Amino acid sequence: MERTTEDSAQVAGIVLAAGGGRRLGGRPKALLTHRGRPLVERAAHALREGGCAPVHIVLGAAAGTVRARARLDGCVLVDNPGWEEGMGSSLRAGLASLAGTGAEAALVALVDQPGIGAEAVARVVAAYRSPSTLAAAAYGGERGHPVLFGADRWADIAASAVGDRGARAYLRAHRSAITLVDCSDIARTDDIDTPGDLTLLE
Repeated sequence: MERTTEDSAQVAGIVLAAGGGRRLGGRPKALLTHRGRPLVERAAHALREGGCAPVHIVLGAAAGTVRARARLDGCVLVDNPGWEEGMGSSLRAGLASLAGTGAEAALVALVDQPGIGAEAVARVVAAYRSPSTLAAAAYGGERGHPVLFGADRWADIAASAVGDRGARAYLRAHRSAITLVDCSDIARTDDIDTPGDLTLLE
């Protein structure tokens, strides 16, 4: 897998995997399986293979069960006790966990998008230029995941990450600064949100 254009840059990976799967009848998304592996394992593998180091995984619902069942060796597991507040709390926890790591950027991926693999991760990582970089995968011209946040932006992103919006408000306000990286030829953006979506895992 090709590394970033700035080989000296350290781009950390964050997998947001704390959701309780409310619309899935309370089945934590991290433990849903795709091709024989829990989604959280697949997401961690995609970030590692795509050039992210370290990889931090934010856990919440059924965190103990996820730790017991998923093989996440080499990853930093971050507990988010406030996971029920929504994705914003997990993003804040993930960014806070990178303090002192030396990371110059964080690439954020969602655990419930198994169609996004290492190739898309590597492509977005390669858009890194400086700690102020803001980049995101694009599909048909529309911004999607994964998203890369330069370290200079973390404090403002965390301050705006409330409820279930994650970084949405920040990204809207800084639309002109985002480098969109087309990944529509190598990834799928399907979310696993409802029982009907489970067919995407077969």
